[in-house]
Amino acid sequence: MCDGPISVAESWSATELLAAGWSEADLAWEQAAEAAAAALAAGDSDRAKEEAGKALQLARENLEAIDPRLGTSLANYALCLAASGGEGSASLLREALAVWRGTGPWIARMAAPRVARSSLFHMRMEQRHRDTYRARWQQRWAEIAAEAKASLDVLSRDSAEIPDATAAETLSRWRRERPAMLNDTRKLMAAAYLLLAPRGPDADRI
Repeated sequence: MCDGPISVAESWSATELLAAGWSEADLAWEQAAEAAAAALAAGDSDRAKEEAGKALQLARENLEAIDPRLGTSLANYALCLAASGGEGSASLLREALAVWRGTGPWIARMAAPRVARSSLFHMRMEQRHRDTYRARWQQRWAEIAAEAKASLDVLSRDSAEIPDATAAETLSRWRRERPAMLNDTRKLMAAAYLLLAPRGPDADRI
């Protein structure tokens, strides 16, 4: 995975995506997942199911079986399916949780984001302490994944429905906290923060 930073803009060229270690499918997935949350927040369950289905198709065709975005795609489609009156969400939620539980190797390969520095001194210090820097990010990534798995565990056991405010809260949190770079951390955060499942009672302590 590539950790080269790229600043957020209205759109990205193929060259910019490649430089950041992203593909057009990565970007399309994020946009579809965000659109599903926006539609559900607006009360349009049919559009939400359509966008969630698009994200799931992109994930199945382009992402690894251990990619957390696949797990989120399965869960979001299940929840949007239930919101629109469809059936079959329980098995999709179980599959989503299984994917998230198997994301360890994917997360282990993630590259710690590089922060632009204004001096050669800071660049050398970051390089010298790279292992410590990466270890701290590994801890943060594990916390992000743990929160998503905890939320999915509750849903898969209790078949909970999405509270009316959950989609709006999900969308607001994602837009507030998403990284300003295209990197591996943004991929994981999109998977966790665009998950439409309600956050567990201990989420703020994770």
